[in-house]
Amino acid sequence: MENKGTAAGGGIGMCGILFIVFLILKLCNVINWSWWWVTAPLWIPAAIGILVLIIALIVMLIVKIRLHCAEKKFRVRRK
Repeated sequence: MENKGTAAGGGIGMCGILFIVFLILKLCNVINWSWWWVTAPLWIPAAIGILVLIIALIVMLIVKIRLHCAEKKFRVRRK
């Protein structure tokens, strides 16, 4: 009987590989970087994602406020 199940791709990714390379270089004393920079491939993408989310929420809030103000003006003109 054949197993036709598919496995999810995923994998380690570019950031994971970069982190492992930096980690090995740091532990072998090839680079003398701060641990912040060695772990940067792990936290910088997360920080960028959070920043994009915050910007999207701010834009949505501004659009909602503008629509609410436009609706109020329309009600005032109608009366």
